[in-house]
Amino acid sequence: MTKNKRQAGGTPATVALAAAGTAYVLHAYEHDPASPSYGEEAARALGVPPERVFKTLVADIDGTLTVAVVPVAGSLDLKALAAAVGGKRAAMADPVAAERTTGYVRGGISPLGQRKKLRTVLDASASEYETVCVSAGRRGLEVELSPTDLATLTDAVTAPIGRV
Repeated sequence: MTKNKRQAGGTPATVALAAAGTAYVLHAYEHDPASPSYGEEAARALGVPPERVFKTLVADIDGTLTVAVVPVAGSLDLKALAAAVGGKRAAMADPVAAERTTGYVRGGISPLGQRKKLRTVLDASASEYETVCVSAGRRGLEVELSPTDLATLTDAVTAPIGRV
């Protein structure tokens, strides 16, 4: 992996990575607006197994927005997410609230460099890989980094929150 410096057109996610001195690789691809799944599109475009590409979802747990980072190959278990943070009830967040709070648009929400730092839960399966890919803050841009660095930078709790 290489350590990238802040580049022209950088996103808040890449700026946060550079500021932290974290090693990462940036992957750009041509986004197809007609693609039904942003994450699966990224996995195909990068030639990476979908189990190694993680999507960033925002949920509302007992009135508090929470970020869930799960493989694109599966789905989010809302009950497991609530349990991971000691909550009782979880539902997907309103997309407008998620965009406004994170500072990113749907399909490009990154767990890194969010406008307001939200509590984050990373699916335990991430630890099975040397590196994982997550959105770098816009559609068509992914960042590859170690799951340990991802958890550290987001202060994430790691728990089994994904379903296959």
